[in-house]
Amino acid sequence: MSAVSPSGIVRLSAWYDLAVTFPFATPWTARWVAEGLRGVHEWGDLSGHALAVDDPHTMLFMNLMGSIVVIWAIVSIRTPTRDLGIAATCGRLAFSAWMLHALFQGASGVTVGLLVLEILWAVVQGIAVLRPFGTSTAEASASVLGARP
Repeated sequence: MSAVSPSGIVRLSAWYDLAVTFPFATPWTARWVAEGLRGVHEWGDLSGHALAVDDPHTMLFMNLMGSIVVIWAIVSIRTPTRDLGIAATCGRLAFSAWMLHALFQGASGVTVGLLVLEILWAVVQGIAVLRPFGTSTAEASASVLGARP
């Protein structure tokens, strides 16, 4: 693994956040994405309940989440600081916890894919921003994984 700066990881994860959440920021694009996720749920005959695209409260919270994460991503792309990376890592862990909770409450199996990506980004970003100063990403990863660099 090559050494990558914490700011580079923060910026890269922010681009991911922007790409994934931008479609949820408006009612029109969120409806399109939600209907697509519903189609995946039905096509895959997945467990749980498909997303309720006609519920105005569901749409409101999708739009709020999308808007806030888009703003956060833009700030993180423009100014990728260690502090923003730490906060984003905490946010990813919180999002992951709520996705697990939703799955246990009967949310669609589509959520599993989003959960896996969120956990992976939390680990990658967490290693990058929480490592001791002067430690490369490769050394920090090896330390977290129990290997010697």
